[in-house]
Amino acid sequence: MYAIVENGGKQYKVEKDQLVSIEYNKAEVGSKIDLNCIMVADGEKVVTGKAAAKASVKAEVVSHGKGNKIIVFKYKAKKNIRKKQGHRQPFTTVKITDISVGK
Repeated sequence: MYAIVENGGKQYKVEKDQLVSIEYNKAEVGSKIDLNCIMVADGEKVVTGKAAAKASVKAEVVSHGKGNKIIVFKYKAKKNIRKKQGHRQPFTTVKITDISVGK
């Protein structure tokens, strides 16, 4: 059984007991959160739409972190204008504990 969940404008395919890095969530480490479910597939049966909204995907927050540094460098030719900026995207690692389809 797997599910497609949405978090922070991105979609992730998750299965039970899987570790997933999602967009940063302010939940404390060790707390449980619910993820918005878009689709659930169990063998031959696929649930989407409003029926999938009734399904629940529960996850436990494992850790918080930051991704690799990305360098943003902008310049204008022949104008001596240069701008260097770095960015590290924060993320939250969660463990999927339960996927269930609501009736």
